[in-house]
Amino acid sequence: MNAIVVGCGRVGSQLATMLSVEGHNVTVIDRDEDAFRRLGSTFNGVTVKGLGFDEDVLIEAGIREADVFAAVTDLDNTNLMAAEVARKIFSVRHVVARLYNPQRERTYQQLDMDYVCGTTLVAEKLLEKIEAGHGHHVQIIGDVEVIEFKAGPGVANKRVRDIEIEHQFRVAVLSRGNVTFIPQPDTMLQPGDVVVGAVKEEGFSRIERYMEG
Repeated sequence: MNAIVVGCGRVGSQLATMLSVEGHNVTVIDRDEDAFRRLGSTFNGVTVKGLGFDEDVLIEAGIREADVFAAVTDLDNTNLMAAEVARKIFSVRHVVARLYNPQRERTYQQLDMDYVCGTTLVAEKLLEKIEAGHGHHVQIIGDVEVIEFKAGPGVANKRVRDIEIEHQFRVAVLSRGNVTFIPQPDTMLQPGDVVVGAVKEEGFSRIERYMEG
C-alpha cells in the first residue's frame, strides 16, 4: 500500500512509522524539515518538505499512486484543505483527516469526510486504559495531551515535583507493579513506573528524558 501522511508531529510521525514497520510505502510531508527528526529509527519511507495541500508538493510525494492519504497536522484548516485536494483533485481512494476542534465536526460530516476527532476519543481511550491496561498517549484538544509512558533511568532519585513543569506538565497517576495510585508531589519515582499525566506541546521535549528508551 502506498500511503501519504501530512504532518510529522507526534501523531503523524508515529502513524508513519507504524505504517512503515508494517511494510507499506510511506511518504511524509511537513513544512518544517526539522519535524522529520521525530520519525522512528525503523521508518524507511520518504520525506518531502512542503505544504500538504500544495499540488506540486503532493505530486512530488507520489499522490498519483497513493492508496491512502492522512492529513494529521495540528491545524484543522490545513487538514481539511489537504484532504479535499487529495480527494477531489487526485481521487485518492481513502482519505482521512484529523480534527482538533469538535465544533467543526459538522463541517467534516457535511463534506462526507472520514475523520478522527481527538476530543471524541478521549473518554473512550481512557476507559480502555482503565479496563485493559496501558497504552502510549491520547490526544485531547489543541496542544494538550493525556500521555502515558514507562519511566526510564532518568527518574532515579527524583520526586514527582522534580519532573513536573509549571503550566506544561502534571503527573496524575502512577502505576508500580500491581498498584495504581495518585501520587503526592514528594512521591519518589522509580524506573519502570508507568506515569500518566497531562502535557502541553512545548513541554513534551523536556520530559522525554524521563521516558524509557
